[in-house]
Amino acid sequence: MGLFDLLKRNRETEEVTRSALDEARDPSEGQGAITDLIQRILSVGLDGVGPVAGAKKVADEALKDNHGDREAAIDDLARKHIRLGASGGFVTSLGGFITMPVALPANVFEFYVLATRAVGAVATLRGYDISKPEIRTAVLLTLIGTKSDDILTKVGINTGANTVSSLASKNLPKAAIMMINKAVGFQLLKSLGERSLTRLGRLVPAAGGVIGALFDGTMMSRITKQAREEFPATV
Repeated sequence: MGLFDLLKRNRETEEVTRSALDEARDPSEGQGAITDLIQRILSVGLDGVGPVAGAKKVADEALKDNHGDREAAIDDLARKHIRLGASGGFVTSLGGFITMPVALPANVFEFYVLATRAVGAVATLRGYDISKPEIRTAVLLTLIGTKSDDILTKVGINTGANTVSSLASKNLPKAAIMMINKAVGFQLLKSLGERSLTRLGRLVPAAGGVIGALFDGTMMSRITKQAREEFPATV
C-alpha cells in the first residue's frame, strides 16, 4: 500500500469524523505502513543513516561552531534547517503538475526527516536523551503542534506547559507509545493531502518552486519554534 492509498483511506475516515487516535486504534489495512513510515522518520531523523547525520551529531557540530553556547547553537541549527526545508520545497516543486505525484510524497518524507532531526537536536542541546522512547515520541508530537494536545488527552495524559514534561515524567507502556506514534503518523499523512490541495502553485513549473520554498520554510520555522517551547532546558 502506497502513500496515496493511505491518504485516500484517511479522507474516507474523516467523513465519519474519526480522529487520528481512533484510526491508530483500528487494526485495519494500512497500520503496518503507518508504523513503518514513523520508524523510518525517527531512524533517519534522530539516529542518522549513511551520509545523513543524526540529531546528536548535528547538535554537537552546532555546539562546537558556537563555542559551547547552547542557545546560539539552537539558533544556528534552526536557521540551517529552515534553509534546508525551503530548498527541498523549491526543488521538489519545480516540475509542476507533471512531477507532483512523485515529488510530493518524497518532499513530505524529506521534510519531516529534517524537521525530526531539528527537533531532536534542540532536545539534545536542552539536555534530553533522544534514545528514550518517551522523548522520541515527544519529538514526533512536536511536529504536529497543537494537535498533540488532543492525542495526549485521549490517552489520559494531562498536558501542561509543554508536551515533554507530560511524557518524560511518565513511564508509558510500549502499547501507549506505539498508539501515539501511529496517531502522529496519520496526522503527517493528512499533511500530504493538505499540500496537494492548498499548494496549487505547484502545478505551474518554476512558480511552484517559489511557493514550495515559502511553504516548507515557514513550516520548518514554526516547528523549530515549537521545539524551543516543548523542550525547556533541563537542570
